[in-house]
Amino acid sequence: MNCKVEKTENANEVKLEITVDAEKFENAMKKVYFQNAKYINIPGFRKGKAPMNIVEKYYGAEIFYEDAFNEVATEAYDEAIDTNKIDVVSRPTVDIVQMEKGKDVIFTAVVQVKPEVELGKYKGIEIKKIEYPVKDEDVQNEIKQMQDKNSRLVTVDDRALENGDTATIDFEGFVDGVAFEGGKAEGHELEIGSGAFIPGFEDQLVGMKIDEEKEIKVTFPKEYFSKDLAGKEATFKVKLHEIKKKELPNLDDEFAKDVSEFDTLKELEASIKERLEKDNAQKAKYETEEAAIKAVCDKSKVEIPSGMVDMEVDHMIQDINQRLSYQGLKLEQYLKMIGKTEEEVRKEYEPQAIEAIKSRLTLEAVRKAEKIEATDEEINAKLEEMAKNYGKKVEEINDNENLKDYIKEGIESEKAIDFIVKNAKIKVKENYNWQKIAQDTHFTYQKAICETMAERQKKQIAQEKARIEKKNSAVEKETNNILPFKKRQIFA
Repeated sequence: MNCKVEKTENANEVKLEITVDAEKFENAMKKVYFQNAKYINIPGFRKGKAPMNIVEKYYGAEIFYEDAFNEVATEAYDEAIDTNKIDVVSRPTVDIVQMEKGKDVIFTAVVQVKPEVELGKYKGIEIKKIEYPVKDEDVQNEIKQMQDKNSRLVTVDDRALENGDTATIDFEGFVDGVAFEGGKAEGHELEIGSGAFIPGFEDQLVGMKIDEEKEIKVTFPKEYFSKDLAGKEATFKVKLHEIKKKELPNLDDEFAKDVSEFDTLKELEASIKERLEKDNAQKAKYETEEAAIKAVCDKSKVEIPSGMVDMEVDHMIQDINQRLSYQGLKLEQYLKMIGKTEEEVRKEYEPQAIEAIKSRLTLEAVRKAEKIEATDEEINAKLEEMAKNYGKKVEEINDNENLKDYIKEGIESEKAIDFIVKNAKIKVKENYNWQKIAQDTHFTYQKAICETMAERQKKQIAQEKARIEKKNSAVEKETNNILPFKKRQIFA
């Protein structure tokens, strides 16, 4: 196998011209013949017994070309990539230059390669300090959620339906007088005010009494997942069967004992606050890192090949497909539900894919610039952690080189992020100086008053001037009416 590599006119693209020996191609053709001989029928021979040369004379040697080429080209291409250490990021575009029996096979493969990143400033970048302090109301909101989860529903029969109640209803929806699919249910429980139904539906139920029937008119949102219903007006026939209200438990020590391992409400609140502080700290750390990465990416330059974007979007679509499968759905069903084609979804994911690729490439460039590497101890520790999480022994996954490479890259990327953040200039929000704010406010107020007074005086002067000019004009007009013609010329 011989290979010539040359750059094309396009950035981050190379062309490989690969030559495969004639003998190797001939052997591949023989292999294809033996694999398919049993299917070949030649007059005068039992099925599958015709010699290869006879088959070639009858059908032409080209009958074996395609399969034989795929056999040798795949192997030759992989070897060429490895030998020349080409970091391919796209599928190859293959063109056959020469393919004849008894001659070397020559073909070209055009591929896109990983681009080089022109690093900008990555040390000493300025990022804002991100903090999420935990407020008392945050803790109380958590407590209220726990209270709500531990509530019970009590049947109400002495009043009309109110916001916050749970209604048991029958309903059927119609568009243009025709019932639509999925618009009917019996004995459905609906919490009023939850926003689970079309906007306006729940509001119109308020005030209904048990066994009352009512027609409700609503309009489906324009962005509704079903295109047949999106933006259309619908009429629902509704019957109310039952009203239930929430009965909340008292917020006391007994509540704390019932819903947690703590004996008092204060202990529960303290635990919630501690958890929220940890969660918020982690959130702040993540967002700080994201801000740092973005800042470095913004200062760096890289031209991302289209093939690289396509492959990244492929991974995203595969991830969607996998997550849908957990819910018993297929991608086709999901696309139908949201009313979009796969191409439309792919187009929507492209900006996200480009951002993800640029982040990876930039972090890789930082790793190279700072010679950041993962140690064997770090890789092994991660392997042990993964093995433990999956309930396996380290030995079972230790031989997986792809997994090791993945772990290595992950550790090094984390180190690069830590390096950027540690070397960043964190801008802390200044504390408020209320005395200065008061002084500045007073100054601004006095300035505004002065400017207003000056503007008012200016306006008054202009008005007075206009009044005088108007008076003089009237006097002049009156004088002109009195004086002889020649005298009036003096005033002209």
